[in-house]
Amino acid sequence: MANQRQMHLAVFWLGTGNHSAGWRMPNADFSNSEWSFVEAGAQLAERGKFDLFFVGDAVTMQLDLHPSFITRFEPTTLLAGLARVTSKIGLGATVSTSFSEPYNVARAFSSIDRMSNGRAAWNVVTSTMDASALNFGGDRLKDHDLRYEIAEEFVYVVRGLWDTWDDGALVVDRQRGIFVDPNKVRDLDHKGRFFSVKGALNIERCPQGHPIIIQAGGSEAGQELSARVADVVFSPINGDLESAKAKYEGLKARLPKYGRERRDMAILPGIMPVIGDNAEQARDELAQLQEWLKANDETVRSVLTKRLGRDVSSYDLDAPVPDLPQTNLGQSFAQTLLDRARRENMTFRDLYNVAAAARGHWAVCGTAAEVADILEEWFVADAADGFMILPAHFPRSFEIFIERVVPELQRRGLFRRDYSGTTLRDHLGLSRPSPKKPAGSSPRH
Repeated sequence: MANQRQMHLAVFWLGTGNHSAGWRMPNADFSNSEWSFVEAGAQLAERGKFDLFFVGDAVTMQLDLHPSFITRFEPTTLLAGLARVTSKIGLGATVSTSFSEPYNVARAFSSIDRMSNGRAAWNVVTSTMDASALNFGGDRLKDHDLRYEIAEEFVYVVRGLWDTWDDGALVVDRQRGIFVDPNKVRDLDHKGRFFSVKGALNIERCPQGHPIIIQAGGSEAGQELSARVADVVFSPINGDLESAKAKYEGLKARLPKYGRERRDMAILPGIMPVIGDNAEQARDELAQLQEWLKANDETVRSVLTKRLGRDVSSYDLDAPVPDLPQTNLGQSFAQTLLDRARRENMTFRDLYNVAAAARGHWAVCGTAAEVADILEEWFVADAADGFMILPAHFPRSFEIFIERVVPELQRRGLFRRDYSGTTLRDHLGLSRPSPKKPAGSSPRH
């Protein structure tokens, strides 16, 4: 039993709840930008022995999307605060490569890793909504594949900056007057297609060597980026076990060509659990949440256009969803939604109910034991290394998962009873990388 493979658990924090109507539940709070509420949520996740407390982000405010888009903390600032009120749980946040600079990102996450004693994680995204570009001097996102080419070089530079310091470079020798060993610090001198960065980073090597990198791309370009650099992949699923197994195996099979092993990456599908004392109670709660989603045709069209990245204004909302053209915007979540729509013969209105519920993630409904059964089935079948838990509302939906499902997983030997290490790399079973000397300007070297 001691050597049994165990799943990883992360929580996706949206203070308004992951279900778009979660904030309307009588036992829900809905403070997405109230410090004490987020602090309590992170501490609750740590009591549940979760690997990771994960905060998403968007750099646009839109009233007709998920309520979390309306008001939220800047995520790296938030993680810095959470580092001081937690001690074991990993702390992850989204920062877009489309609206940032590598030096700033490398410095921010290295700082958070030091402040948290080795618990920082960066979720690499390229952004998925043209509206974001309007806040940064543009009128639309760059083309999808170009965004991923930029992201690839961006991550290469960030990792290179993390490696510009060797361990033990800061010597602080008062007698000899030597503060830093000059042989253990080096410039990066990167000159690439998109970035020119001299370095070195102006903070010493962080406890994890490299903070953990999270990625969620489902397109061909996104999967290649994940295979090259990601420690954790946050993947959308549509509830079909066989297709999930195929995607899991397909991504793991890409690792060897980058000199990586299967255990070097944890794949965590997103699950929105709705848990009741019995299955009927759980179904009733989900039905109530779904009832609150009812919207007029204009809202349905607007939400689907943004979530799918395709203009659906000319389609009959009560007709089955047809094959739709490829899009310049994010493909992973959109494709998961479209695959499910065709598999279940959904109409556009049906698809809206799914997209608006948990932003397209799989809603799992039942008792704690039934939810644990599903998680175990997927984990044992090698469709997942664990799960990103997306509670429908906070705090009670998350409390119920920790109070009921976590003990059931522990009883089955599938999840830790306590932390065995102090860093996020420890929790994920990942080794600490040694510094690599600069190998040139190409991320493919």
